[in-house]
Amino acid sequence: MNSLIATIYLALAAAASLEPTSSFRGDERHSGIYAGPAVPAVHELKWKFKTNGPVLSSPTVTQNTVYIGSNDHYLYALSVADGTELWKYKTDSRVASSPAVYAGRVYFGSYDGNIYALDAQTGKLRWKFTSKGEQRFTAKHLHGSEPAAESMPDPFDFFLSSPTVTQKTVYVGSGDGNVYALDSESGALRWSFKTGNVVHASPAVADDTVYIGSWDSFFYALNAKTGEVRWRFKTGEDPAIFNQVGIQSSAVVAGGLVYFGCRDSRLYALNATTGAKVWDLDNKGSWVISTPIVLDRTLYFATSDSGLFHAVDAKTGASQYSLSFNHWPMFSSPAIAGRVLLIGSHAGTLIAIDLDKHATAWTYRTDGAVRNAAAYTQKNGDPDYGKAFSDDFYDDLIVGVWRMMSVGAVLSSPAIRSGIVYFGSTDGYVYAVG
Repeated sequence: MNSLIATIYLALAAAASLEPTSSFRGDERHSGIYAGPAVPAVHELKWKFKTNGPVLSSPTVTQNTVYIGSNDHYLYALSVADGTELWKYKTDSRVASSPAVYAGRVYFGSYDGNIYALDAQTGKLRWKFTSKGEQRFTAKHLHGSEPAAESMPDPFDFFLSSPTVTQKTVYVGSGDGNVYALDSESGALRWSFKTGNVVHASPAVADDTVYIGSWDSFFYALNAKTGEVRWRFKTGEDPAIFNQVGIQSSAVVAGGLVYFGCRDSRLYALNATTGAKVWDLDNKGSWVISTPIVLDRTLYFATSDSGLFHAVDAKTGASQYSLSFNHWPMFSSPAIAGRVLLIGSHAGTLIAIDLDKHATAWTYRTDGAVRNAAAYTQKNGDPDYGKAFSDDFYDDLIVGVWRMMSVGAVLSSPAIRSGIVYFGSTDGYVYAVG
């Protein structure tokens, strides 16, 4: 009997090792497309789990477990069924990276400068790789803040790079300016590539190529085996106040093109093989932080302070339709199940969009929104930045950003499984809604 059990266990373990990676946006191409039914219009809160800090990390969901990080320094493993804590692992700083699960291990980064590999079942540390140190994008006179001669970390540089794991290799960016390729079993360095600034975008991997952007204003295509540059593409600059510069958006690869957003306010579509620009869209000063998504020859993306959701032809960039969400920024990246798209908003809402009707299907408000949104919302529904930002001094910028986050903003990108959507909020909760 014991021999039979052992045989069954080994067979299940072997099958699990063949499963594709579960990671930010679901897979190594960052497709964001999830199998199974859409989250129903008649939905309800299934469960919520309270951490002790804002949750900027995006969840990764396997058959039985939700993995997600929190600014309280922990990576959590929660039961899919009821949100019960299965285990948690403490790092020495905030976990704003989204985890990847591969071959029985979970990989993620922390502001302590380490990339971690844990046993996915127990949370036991398998290895950690220490970078040259995490930091945020920093510039003088940032966003026009005073004092102009002072170097300032960008308060909107919210996320860390999230690992992508494929072919037994962990690919991840770092605030030290490097893109790293690590052995998934041992954490040994396979190669590193040095960019000119912070790398907090998450790498997309397709056809033996790593696609990733940097705050140095370049988007890179790297040989996945060696780290050598296949091509690079230059985006916009802003040497005056550094508002319109830098790539925070992670890329998606689809149909021979690679798509990404930029803080120069453009959405780019490049030939994935050559790096040649196929088309780009000017969003009139509004950043594109959210990762785009492609379904049935249509590309969907969202903007920051203009609060717009766009549907365009994936091959040409021609507009199909747009929806306005009262100028509330969207840094969350969309996910699709069935014909419903889900995306988080700084308004403290999860928004479901019916892709056939071109309209909002339903919204879900976080606890933070229920408590605090009215205080920072104008009568017309727009954000009331006047109540949050009192001066152009840098310290007031920091305070204002986190006043706006008090509305339970959803910067976390949703993950969907079996008709349930999972996401985090700056109110400190992880939510399961369906």
